[in-house]
Amino acid sequence: MSATVYDEHMSLRDARQRYFDANGFDGSYGEKWVKLKAGPIALYFPNAEGRRRAVRFHDLHHIVTGYQTDWTGEVEIGGFEIGGGCGPFIWAWMLNLGAMVVGPFIAPRRTFRAFVRGRHARTLYHQGDFQEAMLERSVGDTRRTLALDRPTPPATAGDVAAYCGWTAVSLVANLAPVALLAALGWWLLH
Repeated sequence: MSATVYDEHMSLRDARQRYFDANGFDGSYGEKWVKLKAGPIALYFPNAEGRRRAVRFHDLHHIVTGYQTDWTGEVEIGGFEIGGGCGPFIWAWMLNLGAMVVGPFIAPRRTFRAFVRGRHARTLYHQGDFQEAMLERSVGDTRRTLALDRPTPPATAGDVAAYCGWTAVSLVANLAPVALLAALGWWLLH
């Protein structure tokens, strides 16, 4: 997959349309189900209202950070969004913790770098609910507002500790339901 690049003078509206076109997304945010490809297996989950609210910002983050929508890009954007914080968007926290649990296995350095980048930048989640007027801003202006227009500083000990902590949280958050189901299954069978 070739990387989609967004000119800094392009409006977020035009960049988002290019993003939709490049990734085969319909762009309506109204789908009833979301399809996640895991190799040859397609997994579906409901497109809840909370997810629809969060994904409007998530998609813009892909544009302004340059992280793609392949598996590596998704773990990078998950690390970036956890590092920068997802504000009151519970679905963003849940989905990004899901990405963070995969990151150390498929792209550990890139996930860590994206997390550190998020810690030293800002995310759109802190701007309240999505407003269509945001799309009139340029890609470059948005990058500057989020402090994405400058190099990421070297990781600090605090960045490393935070990354380890959030990776542990992602493991617990993603493995706890599996452990509970296994315990329930064991209890029902015995």
